[in-house]
Amino acid sequence: MSRGGGNYDRHLTIFSPEGRLYQIEYAFKAVKSCGYTTIGVCGTDGVAFVTQLKAPDKLIDPASCSHIYTISPSVGMLTTGFPADARSIVQKARQEAAEFRFKFGYEMPCDVLAKWLADNNQVYTQHAYMRVMAVETMLIGINDDDEDNKKPMLYKVDPAGYYAGYHASCAGTKEIECNNWLEKKMKTFLGESKKPLSLTQAVRMGISALQSVLSEDFKASQIEVGVVSCTDNVFRKLTEDEIDDHLVAISERD
Repeated sequence: MSRGGGNYDRHLTIFSPEGRLYQIEYAFKAVKSCGYTTIGVCGTDGVAFVTQLKAPDKLIDPASCSHIYTISPSVGMLTTGFPADARSIVQKARQEAAEFRFKFGYEMPCDVLAKWLADNNQVYTQHAYMRVMAVETMLIGINDDDEDNKKPMLYKVDPAGYYAGYHASCAGTKEIECNNWLEKKMKTFLGESKKPLSLTQAVRMGISALQSVLSEDFKASQIEVGVVSCTDNVFRKLTEDEIDDHLVAISERD
């Protein structure tokens, strides 16, 4: 991306003649060049997200480089982008969720937190003294307003402050390839004649998507998976043994 045209890319708050904010585009580019891929899949009885777990240096413990965070007992977050920016967002989200719990007496819903994050990100695009966070976040949780009809939720928030609910989504290095893969696989579970997609199937679809777009067979220690089930409405990370069971099932199916 050139620095011509009046150097509009030096200022966050100034539009170019084409109506573009270059610093926002640079933030999206930074997310795509983060070196890993993240995937979220929403099922009928739960929702899951999957990501790579790898350290940038051989001397670093990979377990300390997790991209999955617990925001509240019922909401999990998956970040894609700069780790330092991600931790800042996680800290603010946890504080907001705790204040919501203290003020209203129940846990902050996933969609409300997504809206708060998006509003917070959008403010960063309005002021010259702020830098846009180079992070895309996915949030998963369960909408339990109706006890008889609990609904899994998957939301993605981008650096510009846009957010939306998804059936399946991805971010990171192989975002375009992964989106195409998910669109093909999700056709069976969307539309008029949609089939139910269980939480187990959602987890395995996310892992399969990661293996397919990266052309790599992962070990259980090389990926991490976060899930929320409609049964207990509790966010948790799967253990290596649980991930290994899914990997074995995928290899036997293929």
